[in-house]
Amino acid sequence: MLSFILQRLVQAVPVVLLSTVAVFTLMRLIPGDPAQILAGPDATPESIAAIRTDMGLDQPLPVQYVFWLSHVAQGDLGKSVLSKMPVATVMAQRIPATLELALAAVVLTLLIAVPTGIIAAVRTDGIVDWLITSLNGVAIAVPGFWLGILGIIVFALVLGWLPPGGRGDWGRDPVQEFKFLLMPAFTLAIGSAASLSRLVKSSMIEVLYDDYVRTARAKGLSEQLVIVRHALRNALVPVITVMGLQFGRLLGGAVITESVFAWPGLGRLILDAIGNRDYLVVQAALLALVLIYITVNLLTDLAYGLIDPRIRVGQAAAN
Repeated sequence: MLSFILQRLVQAVPVVLLSTVAVFTLMRLIPGDPAQILAGPDATPESIAAIRTDMGLDQPLPVQYVFWLSHVAQGDLGKSVLSKMPVATVMAQRIPATLELALAAVVLTLLIAVPTGIIAAVRTDGIVDWLITSLNGVAIAVPGFWLGILGIIVFALVLGWLPPGGRGDWGRDPVQEFKFLLMPAFTLAIGSAASLSRLVKSSMIEVLYDDYVRTARAKGLSEQLVIVRHALRNALVPVITVMGLQFGRLLGGAVITESVFAWPGLGRLILDAIGNRDYLVVQAALLALVLIYITVNLLTDLAYGLIDPRIRVGQAAAN
């Protein structure tokens, strides 16, 4: 198991480096001079040149990349143009909110997808299967921002059950924070839950008729025990793999969802920073999202290695 973990960690290193190259290159393709923006509209050419030199922008791109990466490795992400605060401080204030929203969306995704997928597989070609399949199709087709706006109108303005936006404080009022979290998390999760429900259904159908499942039934085990203990565990391997990929979709969707619900996370920070041409904040936020996504995929690899030991054995044999 230890060798399996070390192998995955080693494989993640070049992915992280390539991600930093991609983020660095993307930001250099955006029009505008970061030094001039940082200096302000009334800055003299000399002060702009001094800032360019201090930021290493007068060097060739490979040298700029090494300069930037060395500062990132030390936790120095520069200063925000808008707030004049260190970007690392701004990021530290926003990352917990995005992780909270994304993790809540993952939990909701699993709570919706796994039961509906199992029910659709067990009762395939019936009215329940047709209903679940139809609802999944609608959920996939509906844009997230439209669903969020509809939720605000119905549950906040008309019914008054939930707040229209913002974020509460778990330490001060957990019930109120749950209300703040519920609608954006559901909006973010519903599309992923519908896609994952389809995968759970197809995976369950594949394993429900395998020999080991028939053997479990022949031993007299109850249908519920056969499904949960024998069928579901093997059906979860592709589901967990896709869930790791879906996490990236949730992070991307958080950019829009956080704006709709005024949720103070990285997604809203990116949009605000783009509007204010705060390029250092945009660069740092994109890098943070990429690193979170890579970390989740690494954990996903380790998770399905734990669920199905044959994957670890196969990797060991291949090496």
